Amino acid sequence: MTLEPLTRPERLRPGARIAVVATSGPVADDRLEAGLEILRGWGLDPVVMPHVRDRHPRLPYLAGTDEDRARDLTRAWCDPTVSAVICARGGYGAQRMVDLLDWSAVRAAGPKIFIGYSDATALHEAFAVRAGLATLHGPMAGALTFLKDERTRESLRATLFEPDSVRTLGLETARTLVPGRARGVTLGGCVSLLAAELGTPHTRPSARGGLLLIEDVGEEDYRLDRILTQLLRSGWLEGVAGVGLGSWEDCGPYETVRAVLLDRLGGLGVPVVEKLGFGHGAPALTMPFGVRAVLDADAGTLTLDEPALR
Repeated sequence: MTLEPLTRPERLRPGARIAVVATSGPVADDRLEAGLEILRGWGLDPVVMPHVRDRHPRLPYLAGTDEDRARDLTRAWCDPTVSAVICARGGYGAQRMVDLLDWSAVRAAGPKIFIGYSDATALHEAFAVRAGLATLHGPMAGALTFLKDERTRESLRATLFEPDSVRTLGLETARTLVPGRARGVTLGGCVSLLAAELGTPHTRPSARGGLLLIEDVGEEDYRLDRILTQLLRSGWLEGVAGVGLGSWEDCGPYETVRAVLLDRLGGLGVPVVEKLGFGHGAPALTMPFGVRAVLDADAGTLTLDEPALR
């Protein structure tokens, strides 16, 4: 089965309410407050869900219990006054709570904007597979890139309010790893999370027909090799149309990482572009998932057929 475009939510307008949820790790209060101020400066009305500041009673790497984190996200999505949901931060924990969401209620509530990256990859996949909804791989409210990097912020702001202005994506750093041009539907995120999804009940059968946008953080070269090899051996990469590579923060010397990426992805026979400009590094462009686009590895661009938001 080839990937098809997903349902896009509507763009935001000044005064829109945006709910902040903690789906993974705990967020520092000062970072959260700084992120809320940025959102207010855009004319948005941020709503902090009840358990965002929680800490799990036994596991310090989680922001509250799985049930409370899932409840917050479900309630935010089903609130008719909320137009968008943004994660507070990444870390770990989204896979623990994703099956606890009320997906019937989410589908009934219809499309809204979901924003996050890193551990939120599990949620991007869930919104695509379980609800048929397009999402935004973009900075989180408490992420340092959002707080400190103007270009990262502007990419998200423009996508939310003026999506027609950001139809062609890619930084000046983008380079050809494997030449060519391909059309497909965007998907992706943290490659380690995509591999971790394999074998779970709601995994996509493959990335066939997709433009796979992947990045990661803190994975050594041999671990990246293992992750990509797992995706290859499982058949999940069969039929992928093209691959866009983002940042590889704290994954070791880039030339070593690059050698792994070329070795594992070069044999797919599809265009591959590196340093496209998304992920954990700064600047991090907002990349829509679930939309049809053209990846031009020679030009170093991803061009959307239509805006990320309606």
